[in-house]
Amino acid sequence: MGAIQDAFARAREKVSTRAIPAKVETRLAFLMKREKGATKAVAARLGVSQRTVQRPLKGTHRPNAQTAAALEREVRKDWQPKVKERAEAKAAGQGFTVATRARFGFRSAAGSSDDGRIRLITQHIAPEHAGEAFRAYRAGATEDELQEIIAAGLGQSYFRDGGRRAAGLDVHMTEVDHMDVDYG
Repeated sequence: MGAIQDAFARAREKVSTRAIPAKVETRLAFLMKREKGATKAVAARLGVSQRTVQRPLKGTHRPNAQTAAALEREVRKDWQPKVKERAEAKAAGQGFTVATRARFGFRSAAGSSDDGRIRLITQHIAPEHAGEAFRAYRAGATEDELQEIIAAGLGQSYFRDGGRRAAGLDVHMTEVDHMDVDYG
């Protein structure tokens, strides 16, 4: 995944009303329920053998650190899906905040250009662009497609100040070093 796809995934994982289960057995039971009792499917998600999943379920072994980290990551992905969906729907309707370090370049209607430069920007993205970004992310958009949507949102909110200046400015975002998305 790219920086933008990772940012959406991290933001989604942060949303919950309850902490994930602390015990390995409870975490495994949760994944087993999500995978309809198939230890083979859980093992594939964790990147381990089926036997590695069966042993902790029986209580005979504890997973190693790498398997425990994979187990936590996979539980976080599926933990409280309805809570995550409601948070995303709210963020799509109200907008969300983006914090990014990327290269931004511009073209204006007058034909002038500005060489791209690295900028560190934290800005609220308006609902129309937020909704489009969520729809694209859920549909499996590429990193480049998401980059265009976020660039358009930052162009409107940050560079054109919500339409109060720089009319016709076309914003391009490349070389995304880092991005965080905050629903709140």
